[in-house]
Amino acid sequence: MSDAPKSLNFIEHIVEEDLAKGFPKESLRFRFPPEPNGYLHIGHASSICLNFGLGERYGAPVNLRFDDTNPTKEEQEYVEAIKRDVEWLGYTWDEERYASDYFQQLYDWAVEFIKAGKAYVDSQSSEEMAIQKGTPTEAGVDSPFRNRSAEENLALFEGMKNGEFPEGSHVLRAKIDMSSSNMLMRDPIMYRILHKAHHRTNTDWCIYPMYDWTHGESDYIEQVTHSLCTLEFASHRELYDWFLDQVRDPDKLRPKQREFARRNLSHTVVSKRKLLQLVEKGVVNGWDDPRMPTISGLRRRGYTPESIRSFADTIGIAKRDNVVDVSLLEFHIREHLNKIAPRVMGVLNPVKLTITNYPEGETEWLVAENNPEDASAGERKLPFGRELFIEQEDFREEANRKFFRLKLGGEVRLKNAYIIKAESCIKDTDGNIIEIKCTYDPKSRSGSGSEESLRKVKGTLHWVAAEHAVSAEVRLYDRLFTHETPDSHKDKNFMEFINPDSLKVITAYVEPGLKDAQPEERYQFQRLGYFTVDPDSTEDHLVFNRTVTLRDTWAKLQQRK
Repeated sequence: MSDAPKSLNFIEHIVEEDLAKGFPKESLRFRFPPEPNGYLHIGHASSICLNFGLGERYGAPVNLRFDDTNPTKEEQEYVEAIKRDVEWLGYTWDEERYASDYFQQLYDWAVEFIKAGKAYVDSQSSEEMAIQKGTPTEAGVDSPFRNRSAEENLALFEGMKNGEFPEGSHVLRAKIDMSSSNMLMRDPIMYRILHKAHHRTNTDWCIYPMYDWTHGESDYIEQVTHSLCTLEFASHRELYDWFLDQVRDPDKLRPKQREFARRNLSHTVVSKRKLLQLVEKGVVNGWDDPRMPTISGLRRRGYTPESIRSFADTIGIAKRDNVVDVSLLEFHIREHLNKIAPRVMGVLNPVKLTITNYPEGETEWLVAENNPEDASAGERKLPFGRELFIEQEDFREEANRKFFRLKLGGEVRLKNAYIIKAESCIKDTDGNIIEIKCTYDPKSRSGSGSEESLRKVKGTLHWVAAEHAVSAEVRLYDRLFTHETPDSHKDKNFMEFINPDSLKVITAYVEPGLKDAQPEERYQFQRLGYFTVDPDSTEDHLVFNRTVTLRDTWAKLQQRK
């Protein structure tokens, strides 16, 4: 592996250039500013890793700021979920801030705008204002209220604040330039009336600041040096800077907004509005459903913080939006779990196997490695007996030479145990195989050192002893959408691409050592995939979620269709 230093992304180059020009390193400050109107998803994880990663790289503080300016969509539940997610990913913020902390300061500044002739109260409807705003190629038209006197504007704005007017009757607009080529500069709205209780300020306010007015000023108050936003805010930068110009003290640091591209994940949606639809319509079982691209959903599915951070590091920071295949995310969790997950045996689709020449009533305890990738993981004991369960797919009455599992007259090794030979099978009245009769070679036990134990057979099967097996509910999760980009079709609703097979619930049997497995413990079910214990598990009812299969089978499956 190369020891060459990792190349810088373009955001880091911006920071390095500022430092080279004399910007004091000790003044650097970053922030992660989610709106608490939903749970964080994998796209937010990239932003979290970017901002907190910069903090770690430069030894700079990072604020967690909630941009809570819309009481109609924001809830304390989301605030708490966001904090849990950031902490779970392994990051610690310097200060916990809220845009609502600055409501009074923002209001006071707005009053100064009015006095300076830089803002006015508009009493038109939203439809009238939209028409007057013009088009990208046609200048807008001044509002008939644009030249109201400062006294009238101040009186109306105070009345808005005091709750004297209904919603939609007035807004406060910045007075900039109705002919600007950037339509966001055409007298943008700074405040609207909302008679809604806020999750922190309750009913103290009847007016709420708009995002563009709040965001840059919040950065300025907190003295954030580099305000990093996704690409759709590139056109907002001019307005961000204009607002800062009106309030900035020349002795204070000026925040710098820079934009990076979204990294959308294939076979899912990351719009909070669409994710909320999935929750509200019962397509999924909540924000933390393991099929959701939310951080809490990925956590419940069995993803690790390390795998998500590694994924974010791999996809990097770019200047153009693109779609990242979900298989790359799955690759990173496989890589990490392969190193840390204990190996166990579980049978998902069981059929009974009886070893006819094994002593009845006898239980033998065999030894197995917990993780061949980790010598310190130790060993465990497995019960073995006359009656076992194996996977139905691992037996055929007849098969060609390429089938290396169990077939009549053929031999396989039972992992960590013996070589067996299939002699016959029993079927029910519908022709389904319900029991396989086998014999075993008692001298072929794995690790015994005998000549027979070294005998090679092509197939090795996992199994569990029927007498000691523990029943478990296993939830087999797959991609939530059948299409790579379900929300990119203008003529179809993204809901039309829901995968009807995204969840299959089965009853499986697992080895007895898993009886006391705890939520979020992760395992490799040998030959099958990686699984984690779901929080729904109880002492009497074990529940596993499949995190990911051992190999990426989705692409091959799609090629066959």
